[in-house]
Amino acid sequence: MLKDVHPEKRFEQVYDYILERIRRGEWKEHEKLPSIRMLAAEFGVHRLTVFRAYQLLKQENKVYVRDKSGYYVQPGSLLSPAAQQDPIVSAYVHESHLSEIHQVEAAYQFSKALLDPNLLPNRYFSEYVKNVFDLYPKVLGTYSTTQGDLELREALTRYFTKRYRFDLTHDEVLITSGSQEAIDLIARVLVRPRDSVLIDRPTYSPAIDVFRRQGAHLVPIGIGPDGYRLDQVEELMKKHKPRLFYLNPTFQNPTGYTVPAEQRKRLADLAAEYRCLLIEDDPCPDIYFGHEPPLPFFAYDTAGMTIYIRSFSKYVAPGLSIAMIACRPGLMSYLVKAKSLSDSGTPLLNQKIFLHYFFSERMQRHLEKLRTALAIRKDVMEEELAGTGWEWKSPEGGFNLWIKLPESTPMERLLVTSREQSISFVPGSICDPLRELKSWIRLSYSFLNEQQLREGLRRFAGIYRELTTGSNEG
Repeated sequence: MLKDVHPEKRFEQVYDYILERIRRGEWKEHEKLPSIRMLAAEFGVHRLTVFRAYQLLKQENKVYVRDKSGYYVQPGSLLSPAAQQDPIVSAYVHESHLSEIHQVEAAYQFSKALLDPNLLPNRYFSEYVKNVFDLYPKVLGTYSTTQGDLELREALTRYFTKRYRFDLTHDEVLITSGSQEAIDLIARVLVRPRDSVLIDRPTYSPAIDVFRRQGAHLVPIGIGPDGYRLDQVEELMKKHKPRLFYLNPTFQNPTGYTVPAEQRKRLADLAAEYRCLLIEDDPCPDIYFGHEPPLPFFAYDTAGMTIYIRSFSKYVAPGLSIAMIACRPGLMSYLVKAKSLSDSGTPLLNQKIFLHYFFSERMQRHLEKLRTALAIRKDVMEEELAGTGWEWKSPEGGFNLWIKLPESTPMERLLVTSREQSISFVPGSICDPLRELKSWIRLSYSFLNEQQLREGLRRFAGIYRELTTGSNEG
């Protein structure tokens, strides 16, 4: 059953199988579990593989051992029936699907790294929609080209050349329906089973899912407040000869960290030296609270080893879902072919509306107001959490706080109880390629207004106190 799984990962698959069946109540408390010999035969693996899985379960107090009898289910390992059906708990326990969390309705949405719709200039936006129909009366009667509307690609080329000093032509730009489509296209074109892919740890959860679906061997690289350890990056490039390195270097999701300019220059050189493509995901460089962030990697790249993804969905017009890919022609031709197999191009109406909306003076002025509003909301969140004892690095931009809770935090109970009180957040483990970081969480301050932030955070901190006080007393 596990013949296509790397030998070093097979025990993890056995571990997941046993744990899921325990959590779903298929094996009850104190019930004897299948023997090592039986599971080894069922999975077609060596008995030591099953033994490693059982030992990890034992360390985590999910099972216990009776001398000369075998392994048994530890009490308290089962999820309640309600928790088993909860998408957030399911995403935490079983698979890292951030989309499942986003589908959950909650009064206090700390899980959505999206803009509060009330912060957008909605009245002005409707004017641009009307103008588009006046300028392009036949816009609903035709498809866009697969690569994207030429007028928009030319405007984006001028914008990035002027602002970031990109060496770019309109033929090197592809319009996609959001950044996730861009990541998916790149993975389908460039990644084959067992290819090594370097990836931030932690990182944007859907990217983990996309590369894993392609069968990639994920090689995590730790990112911190000061960026990367470049000696470690070079060592991993030498060792694994990765196909690509997926990174989110500006106000990184989920951490908010930003890779400094000097590291960007050196990483661009390393990518050229080791023939490793840099996949630069850049969803919110305009959302800075002090100085502008450094130039994108693409601006430092002279060897054509960077594919730049720029999304405009989070803070310009989420409903339009516009993003772009910039890369050199040799790569672009393959990406356009891959997109043509998925659709006939990103909707033309969305592209035209975005073109006239984003490049307007009104929208560019609005970005300054938007930065101020989000900086205030970040300050509100940090103020409300100041007395919790939790740890975080205050970000210089973006939408999230990446927060370290005490190691003893009962994360599953925190998830379940928060959901019962209509509070959602992102557990850190689903942002981790190794599925660890169990005591970290991501809280987003961008989706709720200031009053909702204060109310929701006070409730959330209260839930945490009750759970941890109760467990300490127990």
